[in-house]
Amino acid sequence: MYTIEMAYARMRELQDLANRSRAHQPTAASKRAEKKHAKKR
Repeated sequence: MYTIEMAYARMRELQDLANRSRAHQPTAASKRAEKKHAKKR
């Protein structure tokens, strides 16, 4: 059985990984801006 708690835990794991990799990339701000534009479409 796949629960909301499991999905939430997985989401947090992925966010932690993203935050860690983002810390190594100086262009993080521009990538966030690109994501915002992509969501508007």
